[in-house]
Amino acid sequence: MGTNVTIQCGNQEYGGTIFLHKDGHSAPLQQQKPNDQGTATFTLFGVTPADSGTYRCSYRVGGFYRLSPCLGDNVTLEVIARSAHPGDNRGPSLNPVAAVAGSCAAVIVIILILIVSFLLAAQRRRIQRDESPGVEGVKWL
Repeated sequence: MGTNVTIQCGNQEYGGTIFLHKDGHSAPLQQQKPNDQGTATFTLFGVTPADSGTYRCSYRVGGFYRLSPCLGDNVTLEVIARSAHPGDNRGPSLNPVAAVAGSCAAVIVIILILIVSFLLAAQRRRIQRDESPGVEGVKWL
């Protein structure tokens, strides 16, 4: 989930344009001229469970589409969403920016707690010093 998937199709014999199809879609998803070796490389970016399905390639020479097994077998892609269930060893998938922001927020909260604790302790000492007997009227130089 969230990664890029590459599907390659080859057509050395016929030339033309190579198309990537997904079952259930009437139009091709992508099209590409093959390289010098007759291969077209299709990339699906940031796949999600909606990208799951069976993919196949076709080629067109002139005005005709030909769905052909000579371009390779069908490819079935299964994209599974990561879960954060207790038994899941993979753990939750975190966005790095969100992880850094969460860490920064935690550090700021800890610093604020330390500052408030320090100020409260200083105020408590000042109150105790002001209430101590025999200290009144003494000036320190």
